[in-house]
Amino acid sequence: MKILVLGDVMGASGRNALNKKLPQIINNNEIDFVIVNGENSADDGRGITQEIAEEFFKIGVDVITSGNHIWDKQETANYINKENRLLRPANLVDGSPGRGYEKYLSRNKKYKIGVINLMGNVFMRKTEDVFLEAKKILGKNDFKKRCRFLSGRFSWRNNE
Repeated sequence: MKILVLGDVMGASGRNALNKKLPQIINNNEIDFVIVNGENSADDGRGITQEIAEEFFKIGVDVITSGNHIWDKQETANYINKENRLLRPANLVDGSPGRGYEKYLSRNKKYKIGVINLMGNVFMRKTEDVFLEAKKILGKNDFKKRCRFLSGRFSWRNNE
């Protein structure tokens, strides 16, 4: 199985590059599943809109992950509740709109892929501990299968 993971798509220029190149990359490399971080894909580089998310899905993105800019566009809070392919960090406070993890099928329906979206705490707003949250999610029955993918924004500080 081939999974393509792309980091932050930034603004209109990032979206244009993705629109132009992604379908060809998927076809030429027989990609089974595509994960893109889209939290900075709005024109101003902050947030994502429903229109942009649907554009990504149309060109072959299977899941959009996010981080601290997920709520920068007001419409996202409503859209994320309806669209299970747009993930927010799983370790946000309980009751946050949307979901932080989900199971999906590959393009050919042969593989189940569990995607968990987590956000670290260093230089970011306070969230639940990424490692405890990952352990909690991975301990659930629906995530005790073989294929998992963790997406996150992790920063470690080296004090040397």
